[in-house]
Amino acid sequence: MSTTESSTYAGFTAEERAAMRDHAQEMKKAARRGSAAEKAAAAERDVLAKIADMQESDRVMAERVHAVVRAHAPELAPKLWYGMPAYARDGKVVCFFQSAEKFKARYATLGFSDLAALDDGAMWAAGFALTEVTDEVEERIAALVRRAVG
Repeated sequence: MSTTESSTYAGFTAEERAAMRDHAQEMKKAARRGSAAEKAAAAERDVLAKIADMQESDRVMAERVHAVVRAHAPELAPKLWYGMPAYARDGKVVCFFQSAEKFKARYATLGFSDLAALDDGAMWAAGFALTEVTDEVEERIAALVRRAVG
């Protein structure tokens, strides 16, 4: 294969490589755990520990998002997904919280996978920027989560 001088691909960023390492560790950890109940309890502990390690502004938002998801979609199981708190049905991620710090972004993100039942015509939002979780934002998150699990 030849390369050209105009090629600008520099590979994955350090943050992307770290996320992939996180995911590999999550998969190894999950494989070593025992019963389904033990796996679920350990996954929740892992999510709470990840949230506790976040910088304050992200941590406050992630704690509120976690509480909303657990209250309004108890059928979703918390798990780490690429080092981010995520909530899954049958092992498949439906929504996740990405801290601003994780990818050195301007804002945190509440994201939804294609499994979320948020379809609305030919185009709909699958990610929402978060700078603060107010009572109003919490209500909107609750509505989105309820709709996502449809």
